[in-house]
Amino acid sequence: QVQLVESGGGLVQPGGSLRISCAASGRSFRNHALGWFRQAPGKDREFTAAIRWNGGDTSYADSVKGRFTISRDTAKNMVYLQMSSLKPEDTAVYYCAAGSGIIRSSMSSGSQYTFWGQGTQVTVSS
Repeated sequence: QVQLVESGGGLVQPGGSLRISCAASGRSFRNHALGWFRQAPGKDREFTAAIRWNGGDTSYADSVKGRFTISRDTAKNMVYLQMSSLKPEDTAVYYCAAGSGIIRSSMSSGSQYTFWGQGTQVTVSS
């Protein structure tokens, strides 16, 4: 049974940094992409970042490029999202997702991901 468990969310001031984590278990994630999506109150879920388990190719939403960095630790089955220069508009529930056989051009599409975590709240406010 695949499980994705997010952690590390919290309250941070504008301009601050935060790292959230996703513990992945239940299967081998070779040939998978692991992604972070977020959903703010009253808004649709949106793609944030994704990484291929094999090779580490990454993809980012334009809104977070240069501020967020996704990484994975294949030995620990962990995926991380390092967030810097945070803005109030980054406030959202952040979800970890996993899917197999996702081509690079589709890494930003939520419909390509089969497994989802429960989410972790990130609030950027002074």
